[in-house]
Amino acid sequence: MTADFQPLWLKAIFLLGVSLLFTHELDAMTHSEWRVLPVTSWLAPGLGRMVFVTLHVPTFALVLGWLTSRLPKRAAQGQFWVSVFLVVHAGLHVAFSGQPHYTFEGILSNTLIFGAALCGVAYLWGRYWMSRD
Repeated sequence: MTADFQPLWLKAIFLLGVSLLFTHELDAMTHSEWRVLPVTSWLAPGLGRMVFVTLHVPTFALVLGWLTSRLPKRAAQGQFWVSVFLVVHAGLHVAFSGQPHYTFEGILSNTLIFGAALCGVAYLWGRYWMSRD
């Protein structure tokens, strides 16, 4: 598989994974995720919320810029690393699940988190499978 070509099924898996992650970030607001993350958990709740939300703006801008790069190789690298993050992100949720402020226990939250991870694994596997030639 070259950086210029990606089968539709592989791109669809990737986009579904990113969509699940972005939707998880909406869900994270309802669960006060900033109270769980080490970088914001020590802040007062109002300040932690503001920092959590504010940091997502440049993060999303950088990721979306990377994924929509006019350089096919750069966009493909972005898809690879975002897919890796989808898997790592689920691992972090497992690691933080024992904290008292962790409330991502419903079917919606877990479908978003672990569905994104599953898409990440499927994308990485598909990318590997396509490049075997």
